[in-house]
Amino acid sequence: MPCNRGNKDEFTVVPDFAALACALQRRTILMSEQKILAPPRYAGRILNGPYSAGLKERLAELVAAFSAFDGTGVPGIPYISAWQHDGSIMWYEFAGREFIGLFGCTTEQLADLFREAVVNHRLFHRTEVEAGVREIARSSDELSSSRRGLRAEVAQRGSVEATYKISRGADAAPIWLKDRARVENFGADGIAISIGYLTDVTNEMAHKDLLEQIGYVDQLTGLPNRVIMRRSLELKIGEYERNHISDFVFLMLDIDHFKVVNDSFGHLAGDYVLATLAHVVSDVKRRSDEFGRYGGEEFYGLAVGDIAEGREFAERIRRRIEVTPFVFGEQLIPLTVSIGVASASETEELNEENLINAADRRLYRAKQYGRNQVVWETITLQGSRERQSRR
Repeated sequence: MPCNRGNKDEFTVVPDFAALACALQRRTILMSEQKILAPPRYAGRILNGPYSAGLKERLAELVAAFSAFDGTGVPGIPYISAWQHDGSIMWYEFAGREFIGLFGCTTEQLADLFREAVVNHRLFHRTEVEAGVREIARSSDELSSSRRGLRAEVAQRGSVEATYKISRGADAAPIWLKDRARVENFGADGIAISIGYLTDVTNEMAHKDLLEQIGYVDQLTGLPNRVIMRRSLELKIGEYERNHISDFVFLMLDIDHFKVVNDSFGHLAGDYVLATLAHVVSDVKRRSDEFGRYGGEEFYGLAVGDIAEGREFAERIRRRIEVTPFVFGEQLIPLTVSIGVASASETEELNEENLINAADRRLYRAKQYGRNQVVWETITLQGSRERQSRR
């Protein structure tokens, strides 16, 4: 730097701002070019990939912290997952030793194996304080079709609170893992990372499921009751409105002349018919379909698909019951059913009551048309035309 000398006792430094700026620029370039080294046994993608220094620095900090925590022996499973903002690919940047040991795999294999092992997924939404927590349950089939939308949803919300039922094969009992995580978004990289912690809640969920079964399962047929129906409808409507499914159908089924069965064969025979019908339909329906007891001799069905698929579902049920011999005390009980079908996409103001009422009106029409019928509509519920399938 140049200096200005006055007398021999004075020495004044004149800063060379151009030189200072050049030095700072060189230091910045060196720092930006400095490679962030991945820790030993690192199996992720970001630290060795074409991502920003900010993302790499943050991830390296997290991996170091989680590695130290994982070595303490504290019960629980820390993890760091990452996915692209378009939701197409998800992987793990860090997985605790217990997580890897649970599946007996490498970190690179973990995402695929974990996804395949999930047989039930329950996502919890915290709404207003008065509303508490809303639980959304999804089967493995439903989860696979909505996974991309779920990632976008949690990335936007910034947190995850979910519980997973994990299958470990035929020789091992399933376990439940509770997941709580915070999500950080790196828009310039198109990446979101989930910084989370899994805990084993198998005992708690077994107790919860037992309480639900006591209160929500029909004791005679073993089918879900009306309380579960309401809950399932709420979940399906939510999935439909979030575009996770394109359509779904609701069925109302009634046993034809059930009073005659009770009067002619006795109430024990009536109970036998109800319980046997439940088993017959359980054999007909798909794994993803739901079938339950609405009350008395009425049952309900719920399935993903449009009105045509709903009609096929209903027809499978109707035909199977028609040809099934119901024998009680060596007496053959002839049995048929009438079914009304309604779809979500037909309903202009979609809610539980409107969908139930639509299916119930069509069930009534099926009775009017001579019973042993399936009635559905091909236009909006406000229209008047109806279609029915006959024997």
